[in-house]
Amino acid sequence: MIHPYRLNGYNIVLDVNSGSVHCVDDASYDIIRLFCAVIEGEGREVTEEDRAKITAQILERYPQETASSVAEVFEDIDELQRLGQLFSEDLFAPHPELLKPRAPFVKALCLHVAHTCNLSCSYCFASQGNFHGERAVMTAETARAALDFLVRESGSHYNLDVDFFGGEPLMNWDVVKETVRYGRQLEREHNKNIRFTLTTNGVGLTDEIIEFTNREMHNVVLSLDGRREVHDRFRRTMGGQGSYDIIVPKFQKLVQARDGGEYYMRGTFTHCNPDFTEDIKHMAELGFDQLSMEPVVTDPSDPLALTEADLPLLYEQYEELARWMLQRQEEGRPVTFYHYMLDLEGGPCIYKRIAGCGAGTEYYAVTPWGDLYPCHQFVGEEKFRMGNIWNGIDAAALQEAFGRNNIYAHEECADCWAKLYCSGGCAANAYHGTGSISGVYEYGCRLFRKRMECAIMMKVAETEGNGI
Repeated sequence: MIHPYRLNGYNIVLDVNSGSVHCVDDASYDIIRLFCAVIEGEGREVTEEDRAKITAQILERYPQETASSVAEVFEDIDELQRLGQLFSEDLFAPHPELLKPRAPFVKALCLHVAHTCNLSCSYCFASQGNFHGERAVMTAETARAALDFLVRESGSHYNLDVDFFGGEPLMNWDVVKETVRYGRQLEREHNKNIRFTLTTNGVGLTDEIIEFTNREMHNVVLSLDGRREVHDRFRRTMGGQGSYDIIVPKFQKLVQARDGGEYYMRGTFTHCNPDFTEDIKHMAELGFDQLSMEPVVTDPSDPLALTEADLPLLYEQYEELARWMLQRQEEGRPVTFYHYMLDLEGGPCIYKRIAGCGAGTEYYAVTPWGDLYPCHQFVGEEKFRMGNIWNGIDAAALQEAFGRNNIYAHEECADCWAKLYCSGGCAANAYHGTGSISGVYEYGCRLFRKRMECAIMMKVAETEGNGI
């Protein structure tokens, strides 16, 4: 399968199964598309008769080309096919037995240390932090037991990840500190490396918290939706006050003191601000260069939900964002956008690209009471409770279902060129959108495909590849 497309003046040809990317001239691009019409459209090899017809079409369309130059392109295509870099085969689809559920080792936990929040964000999937249940905070005893569970179930894995999540984790800060202290003890005792992450809305940040965070947290996720009017429209305090002016100075102080340490700004855009690139630019103006902006996922009847009418503008926004990022890079002021992070040479292994994030197999969310769920977006859905940190997993069938939830479990993914970049998409979004973890949230797929086109184009622009 190949995906040819044009963007920002580049003719790009992606070979889906091998991951090879080719940047070609106009004539070569059209020749490849004509080959594609035969190989993928008609399901057969290109014959000499086909080549003669293609040559005639190209010479008519491009008077500057010659039969000899077209023949050279044919030779290049044949060589790339021989090398497995164009029209390559899917080596895994015929052998589903190779895609067994992952080994039952746990690598990461999302600790819900606080099912309560000091903001009342109207689009919050967690129902303002309580996950549609009672408000609660995790005890230090439960947090320590969660780390014991992680180490116990991690097997030989050295690097383990723990995310402090909520609600708002700063509302249970003493437990966060105690959990980190205990984690450092476990590292020494069990030869592990625990990488802690803090996700925060920033309202409760203090100098002491900033110092501790920058010393102990491997990564920090900071919630900011962009421009003041956009952010304050939905991210308000319980008293109805906008939070922009409260948190921005604190975030700037934290990031400056972090001195190159990992972090990223995490925003959400809705039907109310489909021009989200302006919010990303605003965050860059504030001094932040590690950026993310996620589309809201909510009930289609919600006034905040993105609509079909929004799609053309959203596509334009992603393209504008890519051009803006390339311009900043040329100016020596690069920024990173989470969804455009793409490694075409040394990216994830094929199993990761097929099977995705590991929710329900390698990664679990832990509630304040110690219950285990496949990830934070399933918390509160009782049918997805998989056990607890004291007794372990008691939902083997559910664990197996998540283990087998790879791209080949999604019928709709079979002909999608982006499947090896999204790994089948988010299981939680699929479930909430379709009622099945192996369903497809089509709106999210459309946005993802556009993001991947932009990300690949940026890699082409950075390398100025000549292709074939």
